Amino acid sequence: MILIRQYRSEDATTICSWIHSEDELYKWSADRFNKFPLPDYIMNISYSEQVKEGRFFPFTAVDDNDNAVGHFIIRYPYEEDDSCVRFGFVIVDPKYRGRGYGKEMLKRGIKYAKEELKATKIDLGVFENNPSANHLYKSLGFKAYGQKKVEMPVGTWNCIEMVLNLRD
Repeated sequence: MILIRQYRSEDATTICSWIHSEDELYKWSADRFNKFPLPDYIMNISYSEQVKEGRFFPFTAVDDNDNAVGHFIIRYPYEEDDSCVRFGFVIVDPKYRGRGYGKEMLKRGIKYAKEELKATKIDLGVFENNPSANHLYKSLGFKAYGQKKVEMPVGTWNCIEMVLNLRD
């Protein structure tokens, strides 16, 4: 079983260690971090600045021994609209992939978005060249509503925009 807790700065070293290539870095972060390998201090500086604004919520998924097994963020993408939140930076420790941890982690994130943030919808972007993430989001009920080409340092990728409506 896993739990989600607030991200701690010491989590960055572990999370950064899960990213083994430039492709993985960009699938995880799009163009938000342009340095591979990603130093933990860069992640922490970025997160601490955004957390201060009160519209950015990083989480770490942990096992029964408080070992980090996954990570994601929730943020408000629109300044004037708190009904929608966006998931991002979704990653699971490679040694735990395929065990349902990502699905469980995001189910808890969906519950948090609905109950604590009072969101009525969640959106996210997933690259077409990341089929396992695409499958995960579809399995949770996310539906594609658009796509766009994104110029990445490693090529042009197709980003699929997805949404999950939370209204009962």
